[in-house]
Amino acid sequence: MSAECCGSDEPTTPRRTPVLRSRSTGDVCCAAEGAPVTVALGSRPASTEHERNDHDGPSGSEHGPRAHDDDEHDHGSGEESVVWWRDPGVLIPLAAGVLLLAGSVLEWTGLELAGKVVLGASLVVGASTFTPGAVRRLLRGRLGVGLLMTIAAVGAVLLGHVGEAAALAFLFSIAEALEDRAMDRARGGLRALLDLLPDTAIVSRLHGDVTVPARELRELDLLVVRPGDRIATDGVVVSGRSSIDTSAVTGESIPVDVVPGDAVSAGAINGGGALQIEATAAGTDNSMTTIVRLVEQAHARKGERARLADRIAKPLIPAVLLLAAGIALLGVLLGDTTTWTERALVVLVAASPCALAIAVPVTVVSAIGAGSRFGLIITSGEAFERLGTVQVVAFDKTGTLTAGRPSVTDVATAPGVSREDVLSLAAALEAQSTHPLAAAILAAAPAPAPVDGVVEHPGDGITGTLAGVPVRIGSPRWVPAGGLTARLEAMESAGMTAVVVERGGTVLGVIGIRDELEPGAVETIAELERQHIGVVMLTGDNTRTAHALAAQAGISDVRAEQRPADKAAAIEQLRRHCRVAMIGDGINDAPALASADVGIAMGATGSAAAIESADVAFTGTDLRLIPAALLHARRGRRIMTANLILALAVIVVLLPLALLGLLGLSGVVLVHELAEVVIIANGLRAARRAPPALPPA
Repeated sequence: MSAECCGSDEPTTPRRTPVLRSRSTGDVCCAAEGAPVTVALGSRPASTEHERNDHDGPSGSEHGPRAHDDDEHDHGSGEESVVWWRDPGVLIPLAAGVLLLAGSVLEWTGLELAGKVVLGASLVVGASTFTPGAVRRLLRGRLGVGLLMTIAAVGAVLLGHVGEAAALAFLFSIAEALEDRAMDRARGGLRALLDLLPDTAIVSRLHGDVTVPARELRELDLLVVRPGDRIATDGVVVSGRSSIDTSAVTGESIPVDVVPGDAVSAGAINGGGALQIEATAAGTDNSMTTIVRLVEQAHARKGERARLADRIAKPLIPAVLLLAAGIALLGVLLGDTTTWTERALVVLVAASPCALAIAVPVTVVSAIGAGSRFGLIITSGEAFERLGTVQVVAFDKTGTLTAGRPSVTDVATAPGVSREDVLSLAAALEAQSTHPLAAAILAAAPAPAPVDGVVEHPGDGITGTLAGVPVRIGSPRWVPAGGLTARLEAMESAGMTAVVVERGGTVLGVIGIRDELEPGAVETIAELERQHIGVVMLTGDNTRTAHALAAQAGISDVRAEQRPADKAAAIEQLRRHCRVAMIGDGINDAPALASADVGIAMGATGSAAAIESADVAFTGTDLRLIPAALLHARRGRRIMTANLILALAVIVVLLPLALLGLLGLSGVVLVHELAEVVIIANGLRAARRAPPALPPA
């Protein structure tokens, strides 16, 4: 399938900005994006389910789930999630509900005075969850939905409708409690990630092995990891051989064999062999805590739909206050103050943007948390929304489509030159190179030749001198293959990358290096095609090699002989027509990743730099998770859209009914809060979608 798509103008998506380390502490409406959470080993992300807010977000602040500002809330917060019957945030609204029911029964049986007293108690209990915060914020010059509800309740009492005021306070407070529980559930994935880290670790000291709190681990500590233990922080295997289960971290089910020198990540489970691991990260700042921190920060950076909700909600509260005041004034002019004041109070509730404020955040938090459970790290709500719009996926070849473990598979030599001579000279020139192909040549070569004056020419090759004779190795476009051109072309047609070795202007040989496709690459490309997503391969290889490997993967759109700047330019060209995701290793492909609508880094486990260099990162390397992630994001966008439509529809329908007096205060509150419950339940659906179990590739 061609990468070109039509019917769209050049995207106006802003360039990605670096992930901020600072915490956001926005005032909130209905547990929206931006929860400030301090991540530290030994303490889980704070569960703020007990904390109440007064739906203040739209006015003068970002939405954020229950900002951790002590005077914003009227209940303490706990670090661990508690069952609902022990949660004061749920028990207080329930107590208000019981009192409301008791007061209504007393009134119905004719005990008017006793009924009103009990209803008044219900009102006080229910309003205690939002009125104090509303007043404090008003004193700071901020308006919120809690203020609307407080005014409506006070007005109803002044008009003699204590029962309606109590019903309003109960319904609003119970909806708040449900939102808090829902957002806590949505964040469950983050707590689950930190639960992968053990509380203690065994460290080898001079006087023997000691058990220490995992949070106290430091770089260079020597960890002793027994069979079945979880690895407490990132490190490198010093001694021992084993296999480790990284499925909870990377989403890949096949255990990984490790030997001395191999890197391991925090949270992995050791298999049958004991290991000694040298820590490369502190216990409080490893790849797992970095992932959790970035995912938490992701909630604060809003996408298109969240910004749309803000643009509507922010001016809505003052507009509703003015509208209600105008309706009450109209009643004075018409001589029917009571009727029109009642309608003004109902309008205050009918037009409140509570459901609108929760519509997007609950979905974003649920979806990002769910993704983190299968190794998908999304660095912002904005990136999540853009991921759901991707029309073309551009793959870097080396280390992304391919396994990143190239090996020498063929050597063509000039007459009178041995294979060992060619490889020895090539290894001498490549010894200091960081190019991925250098390791393959060094692994295949005998002892390197004594080469002096080695100079690397990026994008072309390497030069030096051997016994005063100039030597070089490089791509065929820089070092012509001469009489070995036919052999070189055959290598390239077989999917090998060919490099030419030359001494004193004479070609000594051509080395063919092959990097096999990543397991699952063919399946991934086929699934993307089924989703009608275009696929492009970008590579620095020559055209023949690139097309040969692309044909194996099932890719028809190939951009070969691309230098880093060329890849970035290719992405820019694609973005004129489509929304583009670029998939690379997160570091070497930085220009192209930054140029794309969505930059995706693969295999980012253990590397905070790789995670932070992209909008989206996979901790594993299983390409089959990419189409699953795109489906996940598109589904999340659909849920957001449905929630926004429902939230706006509730306001549009209830407002005229309130103006015409067709719905009373209790009826409007009930409809509003039922709509919120539906929106919350719909948003939580984004957390239930996980990629199907992936069979071994």
